[in-house]
Amino acid sequence: MRRDHISDLLIFVTVARARSFTRAAASMRTTQPALSLAVRELEERLGVELLARSPRGVSPTEAGQRLLDRLAPEFDEIENELQSLRELREEAVGTIRITAIDYAIRSTLWPKLAKFLPAYPKLNVELINEYESVDIAARGYDAGVRFGQELAKDMISVRIGPDVQNRVVGTPGYFEGRQRPRTPADLTSHVCINLRTSTYGGLYEWEFVKGKQTINARVNGAVTFNNAYDIFEAAKAGFGLAYLPEDLVRPCIAEGSLISVLEDWCPVWPGLHLYYPNRHQHSRAMSLLVEALRHKP
Repeated sequence: MRRDHISDLLIFVTVARARSFTRAAASMRTTQPALSLAVRELEERLGVELLARSPRGVSPTEAGQRLLDRLAPEFDEIENELQSLRELREEAVGTIRITAIDYAIRSTLWPKLAKFLPAYPKLNVELINEYESVDIAARGYDAGVRFGQELAKDMISVRIGPDVQNRVVGTPGYFEGRQRPRTPADLTSHVCINLRTSTYGGLYEWEFVKGKQTINARVNGAVTFNNAYDIFEAAKAGFGLAYLPEDLVRPCIAEGSLISVLEDWCPVWPGLHLYYPNRHQHSRAMSLLVEALRHKP
């Protein structure tokens, strides 16, 4: 059946239900003559009169009523299905997978998601802890989190956290009998707790900045972990110096269980950013999640 024939049938159903070309034209946002012509052409093709016209309006003939009874439920069902699709598009459903380091998950992602998710029971979020720079599309992720907003081509970056400053910390007991480091070079005589990253397969070099001077320090120690929170626990237990985000260690510094050193050398990093593919249209779930995570100073 030709597309215009289907359109004519829909026009007939609308006019027959409205009992008026004028009212039907208003509901379909068109003109009365256009609808009248469409119904007349439909009647000519079928070879039967469908509507009885009178100065007071129109009413279905016997043939018209039979066609109306058959077609109206079908068009209603189609409209209901289309409405369901529109509602599905507007509803936050599905699964969103995000790769991030443990610090980003605990400090930023989860506190915000814990408030956001209860309002959307059909939305699932997977948070995967990885110390690795990955191709999120190739690995099946919807988004990733990293410090700063420098990204690969065709990615969108949204800040989700404030700037972060690292601290070098150790326990008072660790510093007993040891001189506190005054420059990054002094770390060679200290026991440090290392972080191993998956991206390079090696140990993370502690990064320091003072004025125009930048130093990447390789540190040594008996303990190495692949996440920040184990390093934090080891530092609190006195196993050596740790290089950790300031907000993570701040309570311990305030209570005196950890001592901060090299503060004038510790850089401030651009805050955590969510990055995801730059698609023409994102799902309702993704749009809502981005807004929930967006940093609002």
